[in-house]
Amino acid sequence: MNFNVSKKQQEFLGSVDAACREIRPYEDEAYLAEKLNEMVVPVFGRIGMTGCPISKKYGGLGLDMLTYALAIERIGQEGSSLRTFFSAHTSIGQLVLQGWGSEEQKKEYLPDTTSGKKAMAFALTEPAAGSDPAAMTTTFEETSEGFVLKGKKHWIGNGTFAGVMTTYAKDPSTGRVSAFIVDGDAKGLSTKEMKNKMGLLTVKNAEINFDRCMVPKKNLLGKKGQGLSIAYSALIDGRLSVAAGAAGVMEDCLAEAAAYAKSRHQHGGPLAKKQLIQEHIARIAVDIESSHWLVYRAAAARQRLHEYVEGLKKENGAKWLDRLGRQNGEYTMLRAETDRLAAIAKFHASNRSFECANRSVQVFGSAGYKKTARVARHFLDSRATMIYEGANEVLELKIASEVLGDEYAAY
Repeated sequence: MNFNVSKKQQEFLGSVDAACREIRPYEDEAYLAEKLNEMVVPVFGRIGMTGCPISKKYGGLGLDMLTYALAIERIGQEGSSLRTFFSAHTSIGQLVLQGWGSEEQKKEYLPDTTSGKKAMAFALTEPAAGSDPAAMTTTFEETSEGFVLKGKKHWIGNGTFAGVMTTYAKDPSTGRVSAFIVDGDAKGLSTKEMKNKMGLLTVKNAEINFDRCMVPKKNLLGKKGQGLSIAYSALIDGRLSVAAGAAGVMEDCLAEAAAYAKSRHQHGGPLAKKQLIQEHIARIAVDIESSHWLVYRAAAARQRLHEYVEGLKKENGAKWLDRLGRQNGEYTMLRAETDRLAAIAKFHASNRSFECANRSVQVFGSAGYKKTARVARHFLDSRATMIYEGANEVLELKIASEVLGDEYAAY
């Protein structure tokens, strides 16, 4: 497969690299202070990263998924905290709205998010429903005025300041889940920051309460009862962004560990000449290359799925959702392949990034045991990537059942 990028793509990725270099001192300061990095939107919004894969029609750059993955990979070098903002804002935020929203919904909400005026969030996880979103207890009631939501979500990235979010609730009479667009200032919506985290210290995760929160009928996302399908499609993009960011984490761990090993002298010579230190360096390098292949292949599959759906919309207009509902074999095949590859990429890259961060801390020794060291922050942050967007144990079972067949599904 050819993963070469064009001159135009290279120019954009160059601007992402420059933005990452500019944001680094602010991110370092914010991380140690455990506060939101308020420079993220100004710096990255200036180059269009806040709308990278979103259509130009809605104010985005309209770039392909491989370019987006490469941008997320570079951002991942600055840390999973920074990368998580974009995962929440774009991967499981904007892309959900662009993929499933009506034309009216996209015109109303996407321009403010691509410009950076409003951040997006994805509110699915609940205290008792993490890897099993079908177990959610948040409910909705349809009235003549709209939908009334009741329940609680937690660990919602960008949740404390998001101007718009997608959320999911169950119809208690049927048990079917629907998806909704909720304004950040909606009546009956309240948020509370979740603190005392071990890592991801510039990400603001929120507990969100829906206390008879009113959502207008025009803000139903997709069709009633399609909520889980929409949520699962969002998790494909979320997993891809985690995997891409994890590759960036490994790249920074390699750069930091190699530089330190060359500069640090012990037992009459540089650490870099010690064979066991070279083992750490070599293993990190191998993990980077293996993760690159999986991430880029998943991104290419995601782009094919996007192009197919966009073609379906062009041919069928507002009735495109009906085409999906009639056992569309090609769509089912493309989505299943994208889902499989994203799950494999996320499982592998998140596991390897934590291991690589651990190795890089070991190379640094005691110098790597303070949060002022970049490798220490990677170690703390990468632990979370094995949990969110599908715990890796669940993804392992998912990957196995896709090999063995649905009749052998373990859950």
